[in-house]
Amino acid sequence: MPLAHEQLTPWWRDRTLLLPALSGVLLAASLVVGRFDAERVHLVLEIGSLAAGAWTFVPGALRRLRRGRLGVGLLMTIAAVGAVALGRFGEAAALAFLFSIAEALEERAMDKAQHGLRALLALIPDTARVERRGHEGLVRAVDLQVGDILVVGAGERVSTDGIVEEGASSLDTAAITGESIPVAVGPWDEVSAGSVNGSGTLRIRATAAGTDNSLTQIVRLVEQAHARKGDRARLADRIARPLVPGVLFLSASVALLGLLSDAPGMWLERALVVLVAASPCAMAIAVPVTVISAIGSASRLGVVIKSGQAFEQLGTVTTVALDKTGTLTRNQPEVVAVATTQGFSRDQVLGYAAALEATSTHPLAEAVRAASSTATPATGVEEHAGHGVVGTVDGRAVRVGSARWVAPRGLQREADDMAAQGMSIVVLAVDEQVAGVIGVRDELRPEAAEAVSMLRARGIEVLMLTGDNRRTAGALANEAGICDVRAEQLPADKADEVASRASRTPTAMIGDGINDAPALAAATVGIAMGATGSAAAVESADVAFTGHDLRQIPLALDHARRGRRIMTGNIGLALAIIVVLVPLALVGALGLAEVVLVHELAEVLVILNGLRAARVRRDAATTPAMPTPGAPQRAATSGARR
Repeated sequence: MPLAHEQLTPWWRDRTLLLPALSGVLLAASLVVGRFDAERVHLVLEIGSLAAGAWTFVPGALRRLRRGRLGVGLLMTIAAVGAVALGRFGEAAALAFLFSIAEALEERAMDKAQHGLRALLALIPDTARVERRGHEGLVRAVDLQVGDILVVGAGERVSTDGIVEEGASSLDTAAITGESIPVAVGPWDEVSAGSVNGSGTLRIRATAAGTDNSLTQIVRLVEQAHARKGDRARLADRIARPLVPGVLFLSASVALLGLLSDAPGMWLERALVVLVAASPCAMAIAVPVTVISAIGSASRLGVVIKSGQAFEQLGTVTTVALDKTGTLTRNQPEVVAVATTQGFSRDQVLGYAAALEATSTHPLAEAVRAASSTATPATGVEEHAGHGVVGTVDGRAVRVGSARWVAPRGLQREADDMAAQGMSIVVLAVDEQVAGVIGVRDELRPEAAEAVSMLRARGIEVLMLTGDNRRTAGALANEAGICDVRAEQLPADKADEVASRASRTPTAMIGDGINDAPALAAATVGIAMGATGSAAAVESADVAFTGHDLRQIPLALDHARRGRRIMTGNIGLALAIIVVLVPLALVGALGLAEVVLVHELAEVLVILNGLRAARVRRDAATTPAMPTPGAPQRAATSGARR
């Protein structure tokens, strides 16, 4: 996707408004001239107004008719031609002006809704400082390649996704993730395009090309959503499509019956009035404007909604299933407790364990290495998959692994206490004697309990799904305020549980890892945490959060519920206009000019009401917590490990 962002054209320079505006000016002039004895000038002005307004929709209506497609424009064309045939040039001009201005306002409303999303591309600077062959220079952002070294100074924006190679700073990611507190970053932390650097200078190795990064991906995903319609959009289409031929049939029937009456001219005019009164103009735009406005503005909450259908379903959710690791927790396991037997110190236990785990890729091994301050080498290291590691350290036989493989004799009570607090247990044995027990826990995100409370306050049922053991899952669930826990779940188990819930009530599944993908696909709405995270999770999800602040979830649900209410109101208003106007037109209570005015005013009202969905409401309670000292937070994650 090209890094291009065009400013929204001011309304006074918008070409789509020029002809409708000209039509309106000529119509107003004709009304003024009509007060004087200047019939020829009056007629010329009316014809000019009619021509200017009709030019905006008649050619398109005829092209669609040649392709066998009927539309509201065709109804307006027939009505205008009929009015001219009856010599009612003023009514025909009024119809052309009002319909053309309503169409132009609809198009501008669509442009404005999409403009807010495309404005995200303006967050990427035009140029970037790049170090190549030992020399720094400016290059265009679109020319950035994977592997380039970006030099980002204080206050500058990051041009593309990358990994920090040198330097420490904080990044403001509010425009991308919705998280208002700067995120601390240092070497090996991932950063996203569009982030604003703090006070430090960073050297960043690009992991994405300048034209294909997380920010352009977000824009691409949401723009794809504009072409896909939700249930209410399809409902509006199902109503509007048969209405067009139905309206033509009704109008033709009135005209034919009128020819058999004593006043055929009067009934022909009523047929035209009925044609306009029953036209589903407002119905055709009742939902699209709302959906596009709401999906575009959701990006300001750090929410990428992939389709209109997903947006509407999001507004129906009454149950939320949360994955534990990486969603409720930080996905950064840490050593939080160490118990030792007599003759061994905490540092010794951690040092021996870290020596054996030096080359292991297991998340618990990484936590042990991070907690150890010693770097004693181990020899003869042998890993037993699913159990642990054995080897020799300082000439002593050392074994480290799970409590199922190395029984914590002498420290069973301590191990049980750690497990009850939600910790994973690592047992260390030296020369076949238990030396210590290490408790590792993936801590809850600081906002997890608050987010769960916010969901429950909205009447939403919350449950946890995890592959972890029952004691660990139960402890963390209790800390987060979740009563319903499904532990020791395989990916297929998660998918079955979510599918079962979704068959009874609209259910959202929230996860971030590869093993969450089946459950995300099975949910009424699948929500992936981190739009640039696990590719399988993002692909399977209907909605993706660009950040990891769980308090954005209830806000996104509020946004979708409000948009759904606006869509329902628009459809109801559009139907009400038809139901009220058609009988009045049949009995002659309203003329063509009055019906045209009411109809087009209703269309403008529907557009304005739909644009209300673009408003984003933020809650002060959603301000993200400050990063924990000593535990740098990542600006983005590339995936979740289990």
